[in-house]
Amino acid sequence: MPSRNTGVQDQGRPRVLVVDDEEDLLELVRYNLSKEGYEVECVSSGEQALLAARRSLPDLIVLDLMLPAVDGLEVCRRLKADPATRDSPIVMLTAKSEEGDVIVGLERGADDYVTKPFSPRVLAARIKALLRREESRRRDELETTIDVHELSIHPGRHEATLAGRPLDLTYTEFALLQFLAKRPGWAYTRSQIVDAVKGVDYPVTERSVDVQVAGLRRKLGDHGHYIETVRGVGYRVRP
Repeated sequence: MPSRNTGVQDQGRPRVLVVDDEEDLLELVRYNLSKEGYEVECVSSGEQALLAARRSLPDLIVLDLMLPAVDGLEVCRRLKADPATRDSPIVMLTAKSEEGDVIVGLERGADDYVTKPFSPRVLAARIKALLRREESRRRDELETTIDVHELSIHPGRHEATLAGRPLDLTYTEFALLQFLAKRPGWAYTRSQIVDAVKGVDYPVTERSVDVQVAGLRRKLGDHGHYIETVRGVGYRVRP
């Protein structure tokens, strides 16, 4: 099992997942970030990092590149490929000799990097800046209307209209429509949809996605074909 910080979880504190196989460094980072007001979870392998991120989504991930078995680049790739975890910012920890890996990591979706040895104050400042940027992005996203075909979706107001007519959607139907409409043409598996709409490890079957899609199509009426079935994959909003 991944090791956890000993502090009591506080929903008002940003959660940071720290991944490194050096116990002394983990303790140093945990101590300093806890002093800065973060809730910190520490793990020492790539496999533990993937499990921890999917079990309880962190606000930010500090990820060492040089990890045993599943290295940091692969962890980064998997996290950014998963709709449930891709929006969590990642700060990579690297050695000065790993410049090429830094470039690859940034290309795979990492948001920033800090070179070892580093000052805990510098790491804390980078984390604070990234979280502030992410919060600004989320606020902008809530205020941005998603318009596709004759659908208009306002995430912040939790409203959706079709050809100007309000749609009476359940919470799950709205979340499903919003998730698919963000990227028209992109196909998502049923498990990806469950993770994005309900959260990772939510106890529902993938069959429930088919039921929700069927109900959503009925409410879209003549425009139900906007939600396409991708055989062998799942669903998408028609591009």
